[in-house]
Amino acid sequence: MRLTSFTDFGLRALMRLAGEPDRTFTTEQIASEFALSRHHLIKIVRDLAEAEIVRTQRGVTGGFALARDPETITIGEIVRRLESREALVECFRGDGGTCVLTPTCRLKGRLRSALDAFLRELDRATLADCVWQPPGSAKAGREALPAPRSRSKQV
Repeated sequence: MRLTSFTDFGLRALMRLAGEPDRTFTTEQIASEFALSRHHLIKIVRDLAEAEIVRTQRGVTGGFALARDPETITIGEIVRRLESREALVECFRGDGGTCVLTPTCRLKGRLRSALDAFLRELDRATLADCVWQPPGSAKAGREALPAPRSRSKQV
């Protein structure tokens, strides 16, 4: 499965916010830090605010921050929200698409099962599990996760 850049950018921004959950960031700060389009980021923030994942504040001291504790926001929730504009395949669209195989397709169920398994796995991780701190920050590296265990047997 491939995530859209919309979701990728949203995840990056949220991982950064999770690193300093009490801080308010401007879209300009995040866009600059991650070399993202500010215009694109504004759309992402609007979508995340509608989902009550971030809160926004207008004005001179405005910006956006997490609306909830990072431990209560799952990666699956974020991906579902930001990917809601794009169906995995045409037949998953709200209108069912125009695929002529739909009435007798034997692939759709397997694709649905794979998508459900993908999202279930992402539901197991919270934003707190994926915190990102900029290199050189006081908190960077403090909460390093253990290295993944290799499944291959040593010979």
